[in-house]
Amino acid sequence: MSPLVVVLLLLAGLSESAGRVLPLVARRPGVSRPHAILFLLAGAVVEGTVIALWPLTAVTLAELMLSAPPPGAAALTWTPGLLAPLVLAAIIAFPLLGPLLHLLLLVGVGAGLIAPLAATTGLGWWAAAGCVAIAGVGLAAAVDAVRRVVAKVIATRSQELLT
Repeated sequence: MSPLVVVLLLLAGLSESAGRVLPLVARRPGVSRPHAILFLLAGAVVEGTVIALWPLTAVTLAELMLSAPPPGAAALTWTPGLLAPLVLAAIIAFPLLGPLLHLLLLVGVGAGLIAPLAATTGLGWWAAAGCVAIAGVGLAAAVDAVRRVVAKVIATRSQELLT
């Protein structure tokens, strides 16, 4: 992965994290600034990693569908051209981005991954679209589950400190 792609992934992760952490911090006035920054940076790394794993997960699902991987198949990775629209849209729109617009943004980025995945694996367009969609939904569900567990642990810990 090129350094530019890593920077773009971190910026996209920071934008995703800010969209999730800032409303949480706004609702909890007792959160200190260093804790909020720590949450924001940790979330940026996690979200950036999840975004980075999306093409790899889609390729893995596609290979599971194939009886034999195509000869000389290259790995599908993010390129600055595929990632830049996601980062630009996320940075410009994250404060205003509602769930529906966020979903549309991810569908648009996922649509950009379909053609390279189909070309890399030899799958048809619809099968590649299914792999990209399942990978995206699966990763989002996994991150959401972890986020809910962490929130529950933090809430429980806060209650224990108050009593």
